Amino acid sequence: MSDETPKFVVEEVSSAPPPPRARVDDAEAASPETLVEKLERKRDYLEGFLAEEPAGDEPGGPGGAVYEGVIAALKEIFDPEIPVNIYDLGLIYGVEVSPESSVSVIMTLTTPHCPVAESMPGEVEMRVASVPGVRDCEVSLVWDPPWDMAKMSDEAKLELGML
Repeated sequence: MSDETPKFVVEEVSSAPPPPRARVDDAEAASPETLVEKLERKRDYLEGFLAEEPAGDEPGGPGGAVYEGVIAALKEIFDPEIPVNIYDLGLIYGVEVSPESSVSVIMTLTTPHCPVAESMPGEVEMRVASVPGVRDCEVSLVWDPPWDMAKMSDEAKLELGML
């Protein structure tokens, strides 16, 4: 870099001509396409757009009917000691729906000494199996990783006065 500072020249102007305004005539002159050709092009576009089938949701994927039904069923099961459903409590670690609509739920409990340790997985299995479209359900109870309060949803934390 040189030690010279750049020099700017300032020009003072008393007035400037306004910029030209766009005119419809100018646009028509620039486009050799006739009105009929434009309509045909638009019609072709619309026919292709309307003929395209919407992408269907996978019933077993997030947003699909079976998956969302399973999540809704899990949100109806409450921990007897905590007034929050087991899904928002963070006890559900995973839900998988196979293409044949078999559901696998991986869950935990707040503690291995939880009084519902024997009955909760059975209730989850029964509720999930009753969701329309579900062929069968398998519930796996795991202790690793252990549950902690960080797994709770914001709604659960709010319900328990933790936010």
